[in-house]
Amino acid sequence: MFVAVILDNLELDEDIKKLKQLKFREQSAEIKETLPFRLRIFEKFPDSPQMAILHKIPNDFTLPKVRESFMKQFVLEMEPEDLEGYQRPMPECWDSRIAYKKHRPINVMNKTAKVCMVGSDLRKLAITHIINDSNNQRLMLGDSSMLPVAGTKAGGLKPQGTITQTKPWRVDQKKFGSRSIRRSVRSGSIKLKQTYEHLMENGDIGAASRVTSSRARPHDLDIKILQAKRQQAEMRRNQREEDLRENHPFFDTPLFAVPRESRFRKICQRIVHGRYDARLKDPLTGKERKVQYKSLHNFLGLVTYLDWVMIFVTTLSCISMMFETPQYRVMEHVALQVAEYTFVIFMSLELALKILADGLFFTPKAYIKDVASVLDVFIYVVSTSFLIWMPNQVPSNSSAQLLMILRCLRPLRIFTLVPHMRKVVYELCRGFKEILLVSTLLILLMFIFASYGVQLYGGRLARCNDPTIQKREDCVGVFMRRVFVTKMKLTPGVNESYPSMLVPRVWANPRRFNFDNIGDAMLALFEVLSYKGWIDVRDVLIKALGPVHAIYIHVYIFLGCMIGLTLFVGVVIANYSENKGTALLTVDQRRWCDLKKRLKIAQPLHLPPRPDGRKFRAFVYDITQHIAFKRCIAVVVLVNSMLLSITWTKDEVHTERLVIVSTFLTFVFVIEVVMKNIAFTPRGYWQSRRNRYDLLVTVAGVVWIFLQTTLRSDLSYFIGFMVVILRFFTITGKHTTLKMLMLTVGVSVCKSFFIIFGMFLLVFFYALAGTILFGTVKYGEGIGR
Repeated sequence: MFVAVILDNLELDEDIKKLKQLKFREQSAEIKETLPFRLRIFEKFPDSPQMAILHKIPNDFTLPKVRESFMKQFVLEMEPEDLEGYQRPMPECWDSRIAYKKHRPINVMNKTAKVCMVGSDLRKLAITHIINDSNNQRLMLGDSSMLPVAGTKAGGLKPQGTITQTKPWRVDQKKFGSRSIRRSVRSGSIKLKQTYEHLMENGDIGAASRVTSSRARPHDLDIKILQAKRQQAEMRRNQREEDLRENHPFFDTPLFAVPRESRFRKICQRIVHGRYDARLKDPLTGKERKVQYKSLHNFLGLVTYLDWVMIFVTTLSCISMMFETPQYRVMEHVALQVAEYTFVIFMSLELALKILADGLFFTPKAYIKDVASVLDVFIYVVSTSFLIWMPNQVPSNSSAQLLMILRCLRPLRIFTLVPHMRKVVYELCRGFKEILLVSTLLILLMFIFASYGVQLYGGRLARCNDPTIQKREDCVGVFMRRVFVTKMKLTPGVNESYPSMLVPRVWANPRRFNFDNIGDAMLALFEVLSYKGWIDVRDVLIKALGPVHAIYIHVYIFLGCMIGLTLFVGVVIANYSENKGTALLTVDQRRWCDLKKRLKIAQPLHLPPRPDGRKFRAFVYDITQHIAFKRCIAVVVLVNSMLLSITWTKDEVHTERLVIVSTFLTFVFVIEVVMKNIAFTPRGYWQSRRNRYDLLVTVAGVVWIFLQTTLRSDLSYFIGFMVVILRFFTITGKHTTLKMLMLTVGVSVCKSFFIIFGMFLLVFFYALAGTILFGTVKYGEGIGR
């Protein structure tokens, strides 16, 4: 109830949701425009493009696209007003006109002269001629790059280093389709205001007069505008990368040694990025194909082949680490060392392939670009260092123990390999600010109650361990302390006494907590936050100071635990939902998402039609579909489930009776399966998932009967017990509401699989670290920590 109320109070208004949706979409549209620092560093160095001298080019080959950074050196930069009376000095041999439409390819291209030994004017004319011919060739080949517009004046060089005329519009059919028109990013950055004026919701370009006042609302959310803005920002980013790639030979060069277009690098990229492709969509029509086991295909295509191999190797290595104990170390057993060597070798190959394919740091797709990759490198360095050192002894508080504790981070590498688990961690970390604020509120609440406790109970809870002593001055010497081996109040017999031992008198705080200083008080209240130990604190306060002081701990439990922790959980849930996007959905949007989820969960009724042409089958069909038959089977399932209330123990009389009853009921279920196969035919029976589960449990019951009659061992009794448990879940398919609830639980577990698995990996890491830290405490080693 507390969580529901808090989540309801944290719910945003509808207008705020719309504004936040617009804000997040604008942020996502702008975030991809700037390059990271590791790539911007190349802009600090002078341009040094690799130049090429053009001689006679065979007219059988298509003229390649000329680099803009190369053209920039030969084109005149003039202001628009200076171009009015400017006449281009072009001889007749260079008189080349731009073709805007050619019905058939030309066979002869104009020859180009060598530009190495001529003057500057002729060099500029030669380059202009090369550009014109290149545009002609690209136009014939269907390239959608920017081309000059006929009938316009020649323009100069734009700030981006691109030769264009006045800013023309072009159609990019690959991105927006035939109706979507946008400015070329390479002709200058587009202004968002102009986009809002001309780009309508359907993507058409219209005049300003078409924009009515109803469409000019300030809070109107146009998804296509944001999509266009995001795509343009991405194109600007790609253009900047392309400029850096042209002007810097070492850009996008792994380790500054592997050539950019080398065959060796392409092989490494093919190995690193190879992924299972189920081809769930038709490449021609784009429609989804009907594929069986679609979830399995999606699961196989979740990560690349190389990542699947590393997940398998990391899992085997973690399993080998589970067998390590303080007496069974990896340094002393060869079998564990084999798993260690295998992990290090495979991870070395993985890192080498990924670095050679995508680069280490100063490349667009560098390996080290986020915290996950840093964690991978750290795990690899720790594993390699441990394998090289392999210490024989691991004393407490030593560097060897620290290295083994850091080695326990290896299971967390699965977080970095699986993208869904990485996404869960990222969504939780995005709400760190709000979580920190709630944590600060809880710490402030603990500090207030701790200060209050120090003032009230500081030094007043200590007592002497001898119950006969009431003053601290008298708590000296030794006394006989009774030793009780049971909590039962037993009275000693004649000539008997309680066992006792001589112990010194000590004046100390009870139950390992106190309010003598602010640190101990906050530690005690922090432990109470988990609902553990607060009853001991209450009993000590009541016994030492009276029942009135129990109000202190009850008020703290109510404010700190019931409200504070619930607020913490509510904020975590709200931030996770908001970062994921579900919390920003309006009421109508949320209803639409819920409807789609329900449609996915809902299944059609796989019930074959009644076979009217077959009398016997129709008779059996009517029996199986009768309400009395269904209720009878449900009662039999409940009776079979009631057998779980008694323990099945070998060589017990009641166990044999339970076996007989379970065997009889299994034959009843066999008769049900046979009747449904006759009524529906085997193919029609197999269409329903519930029928498949019933058939599986029935077959398991028949196998159990065979094992029970032949073996009569503990294994056969255990199998029979498990068959009864599996049979109990078939009751959910007998009722529509129970079936929907079971489907909801199943879908929720599947959706939360990566979260559950992530929690398991985190607990597994702490378990391995605890084994190394505290595995030898029971032997007396490091007991003072």
